[in-house]
Amino acid sequence: MRGALAIARRDFSSFFSLPIGWVVIALHLALSGTVFAIGALRPGDEASMRLFFALSNWTLIFVAPAISMRLIAEEQRTGSIDPLMTAPVSEWAIVAGKQAAAMGFLTVMLAPTLLYVAVLGSLSEPDYGAVALGYLGLLLLGGFYLAIGLLFSALTSNQIVAFLGTVFFVLLLQMATGRGALMIGPPLDRFLLAFSVELRLADFGKGVLDTAHVAFFIAGAAWFLVAAVIALQSRRWR
Repeated sequence: MRGALAIARRDFSSFFSLPIGWVVIALHLALSGTVFAIGALRPGDEASMRLFFALSNWTLIFVAPAISMRLIAEEQRTGSIDPLMTAPVSEWAIVAGKQAAAMGFLTVMLAPTLLYVAVLGSLSEPDYGAVALGYLGLLLLGGFYLAIGLLFSALTSNQIVAFLGTVFFVLLLQMATGRGALMIGPPLDRFLLAFSVELRLADFGKGVLDTAHVAFFIAGAAWFLVAAVIALQSRRWR
């Protein structure tokens, strides 16, 4: 536990000591601001964060991999992973610490978008309960994408390969559980739609708290984190 916390603190601070962290925050603010303007401030429509949360799925597809791509891949490239692996800290602690650091950075990155809620509050009377659940959905979805990215980061020493691999995998997941499922038709479509992150995030944006959605994102993230641990453990077998 102590090792995981030390890794989390180190990696979290590194996001702000390197230009990439600030670039990711600026990129997300630009994308999310555009999404907010399109989704919540359209003339003639009800001012709502619902479309903002739905469209934020697509910004996270690119932003989350940008956060996770360097966490393990860069350490493998520089060789700094070797002393970490020989230190009295388990692969579980390494992965848990890095995921915690990424989640902390994701939370900081999302914090400025609360300004959009203030703007919305000046124009209408939003359902703050639905807004809170929408942000919960974004954090759960972001954690899921970060876990996928952490696995790809553990599989390569190239940050760009980790980024592209994560984006490609998530886009493939979106296609298979969205438009692809509808094209296939019954009975396979219902099975594929059960894995749709887009539909689950939409429910959070509507103010619907479904424990099945929460369990899906947590279990999904856990599955990919376990895979990342196995990928790290495989280094000992080489």
